[in-house]
Amino acid sequence: MSAPRGVLIPLASAQFICSFAGSNMNVMINDISVDLDTTVQGVQVAITVFLLVMAALMIPGGKLTERYGRKRCFLAGLLLYGIGALLSAVAPGLGVLILGYSILQGIGTALLIPPVYILTTLLFTDTASRAKAFGVVMAMGGLGAAAGPLIGGLITTALSWRSAFLFQATVVLLIVVLGRRIDDPLPPDPSKPFDITGAVLSAVGLTLIVLGIQSADNNIRLMVASVALGAAVLACFVLSIRAKERAGREPLIATSMFTDRVADLGLVTQLTQWMLLMGTSFVVAAYLQVVRGYNAIETGVIFTAATLGLLATSLAAARLARRHPQRTLIRAGFVVSVLGIVVLLALAGRSLNPWAFAPGLLLIGLGLGLMLTPSVTVVQSSFTEEEQGEISGLSRSVSNLGSSLGTALTGTILVAGLTGRAYAAAMITLAGIGLLGFLAATFLPDRTITDPP
Repeated sequence: MSAPRGVLIPLASAQFICSFAGSNMNVMINDISVDLDTTVQGVQVAITVFLLVMAALMIPGGKLTERYGRKRCFLAGLLLYGIGALLSAVAPGLGVLILGYSILQGIGTALLIPPVYILTTLLFTDTASRAKAFGVVMAMGGLGAAAGPLIGGLITTALSWRSAFLFQATVVLLIVVLGRRIDDPLPPDPSKPFDITGAVLSAVGLTLIVLGIQSADNNIRLMVASVALGAAVLACFVLSIRAKERAGREPLIATSMFTDRVADLGLVTQLTQWMLLMGTSFVVAAYLQVVRGYNAIETGVIFTAATLGLLATSLAAARLARRHPQRTLIRAGFVVSVLGIVVLLALAGRSLNPWAFAPGLLLIGLGLGLMLTPSVTVVQSSFTEEEQGEISGLSRSVSNLGSSLGTALTGTILVAGLTGRAYAAAMITLAGIGLLGFLAATFLPDRTITDPP
């Protein structure tokens, strides 16, 4: 079965706008904090909560697609996302911004992103076309994250930060129109059970851990208590899904999702990749605006280097995957990204010229573009069509958890000092994360996408 012509456009565009929402806020830090009478930390909280809501609800979102249908969840998520964007555009204060952006857009994203990956897997059935389709989707996702600062900076400078949310609502409307041509290849199963207990435990556990990390600069005891409590809740979640499986009931996510060594390693690389991408985006954008005093458009233009690098390697993903093993591409991506961080520290830290950031950002973009698609292909291809709902939710949850952890961890380090020294500490932390991802990638199998698993 071949995918209908043009079906990839709304799917890839949805991934683009959700990734854009996570990074374009970074260049609006000063504008939003002044307009809404809040602080840099307040804006960081809004960004982190948005990413955290996505991470916490992505697994339940993937599970709901089986019960209500992939296309229906996709369109419902778009509607909720659009409402959140409009509410954010008229927000009178930080609380309403968090409701519209962090909560409603976060929930909408958790509903619509799993169907993107499930439908891509189901509609593109042969390995080559599926790799190409994932290459497009991941390229648009990476492009949205990398180009978010540039597009957001242009809109904020020319109009206002509120117009950036109107832009998102407009794009969502276009996706809804284009998405009408999508046909769900599998019928929904209304009798499919939904593990409410598991959904609550997983969401609460992840939330406590990320918010605990974010509180490190204010209260170390609170951080330790929150992270420990979050770990305990996640342990209860694991015990809960095991008990349900032993009783013959269907849990939120099967434990078999964690028994495939290759998929587990692929998920680790996804986690670290998105920690690198969103952590770098927040730290560099905040440093440029708060420490260097650049405005939104100046900050966005500097990020063009990362956008171009990521776009170049992402678009070549399918061709590279046919010529090189996935492990090679992922390892090379981490090496290039870490090298980019080293260049950022070496050049940007010693020069007042804003373009000193360009070489490092370019390398980071090139590295991330190299490895985003292979990591997703490794994970998705490790499971059957019947398991795509669960693994898509888990995969996207891990990626968004990486985004929220990257923003919370490095943002906490930076906001604690807001100096060149804090910037260096945050970037060194990201380099360490990149090395962990490289280590995980070394244990992946050495095969290309045309080789049998």
